[in-house]
Amino acid sequence: MITVHHLNNSRSQRVLWLLEELGLPYEIKHYQRDAKTMLAPPELVQVHPLGKSPVITDDGTTIAESGAIIEYLVERYGNGRLVPPAGSPEKLRWRYWMHFAEGSAMPPLLMKLVFTTIERTKMPFFVKPIAKAISQKVQGTLVDPNLKRQLDFMEGELGKSEWFAGPEFSAADIQMSFPLEAAAQRAGLDASRPKLMAFLKRIHARPAYQRALERGGPYSFAND
Repeated sequence: MITVHHLNNSRSQRVLWLLEELGLPYEIKHYQRDAKTMLAPPELVQVHPLGKSPVITDDGTTIAESGAIIEYLVERYGNGRLVPPAGSPEKLRWRYWMHFAEGSAMPPLLMKLVFTTIERTKMPFFVKPIAKAISQKVQGTLVDPNLKRQLDFMEGELGKSEWFAGPEFSAADIQMSFPLEAAAQRAGLDASRPKLMAFLKRIHARPAYQRALERGGPYSFAND
């Protein structure tokens, strides 16, 4: 039995979604973020030394990292589903987006979260203006331009095909879901990029996505 060590409001939601798309049996062990720090609880360290989610256990093997988990599951259980044919142009695109999601898309989104959190954090009154000025400077010169460039790029790529790897829905779309959901929540993704917003509507309407929400519990990113 596959066990998903599922942290609320995290990347592990897309692992549940993948398992629903594949129709695989699995069980969930739920973990809750600390209400103040929003960090994962220390119990996750007992599963994997980094104490982060997603992480799965399957047949005595522990696998962490979203991309590695998704590739493992489709290779072991997919029987060719959700992956384009080997050697095809779509397979190359599939591989690109599988790595782009965490390697390129997520870092500026994380930086955006960090710097906006700094602006809201309580601190001595004489420090607040300095911290806010630094935060806004970094966002204005580094974070926001990078986010805009990436969102424009992704919008253009979805103009080439309905899904990220090509005309067929694939695991690359599952991997790309979290960066786009996070961008819609905190990085300005809106109706000005209609193809990306349409992508979010399509994935959120999928029955397997809805089943994953039912099993995983509240997930604040499931908005479009």
